[in-house]
Amino acid sequence: MKGQAAAGITLPPLPEDLRRQEAHAPVAEGEPIIAILARERQALDRANARQGRSAQFYDDLTSRYGARR
Repeated sequence: MKGQAAAGITLPPLPEDLRRQEAHAPVAEGEPIIAILARERQALDRANARQGRSAQFYDDLTSRYGARR
């Protein structure tokens, strides 16, 4: 809270979605490798989209408060 008081800015909370980590796709014995790979790629797409939302959240904050990167 010391930095918050010094800056005079109260930042909004980080959206819960941006804190979540993406799990690996489950693997069932005997399942075709291509199906596992497809689910892993979907998980990676979700993780990349979340990273993009995190960057957008940060960019919105820095533009709103005039912070420099």
